[in-house]
Amino acid sequence: MSFIKEFKEFAMKGNVIDMAVGIVIGAAFGKIVSALVNNIIMPLVGILIGGLDFKNLKITVGNAEVGYGIFIQTIVEFIIVAFAIFLLIKAINRMKRKKEEAPAPPPGPTNEEKLLMEIRDALKSK
Repeated sequence: MSFIKEFKEFAMKGNVIDMAVGIVIGAAFGKIVSALVNNIIMPLVGILIGGLDFKNLKITVGNAEVGYGIFIQTIVEFIIVAFAIFLLIKAINRMKRKKEEAPAPPPGPTNEEKLLMEIRDALKSK
């Protein structure tokens, strides 16, 4: 029973659940980026460089076909995902920095300052 209890505690920790949610969202984000690259970006890039379709770029070596066009498309997809994640992390860090930079209220007077204010007030009243 302790093994099951230990596993349940592990699985219910916030970090594990957050990681699982991140993986699911990341997979969905990857599909969106793949669709963006395959259906919008690469056809436009192909048009800009003379109607080239990257999916069909292949080299035949002996009996094997090396599909380097799909590799190029995957690299573009990776760069877009990496850039999007970079922008997201940068925005999160900026929000954290602003939160940390919020000015702390000024500390109250120290004991020495309080004593000096009392001496000042006593001298003023004489």
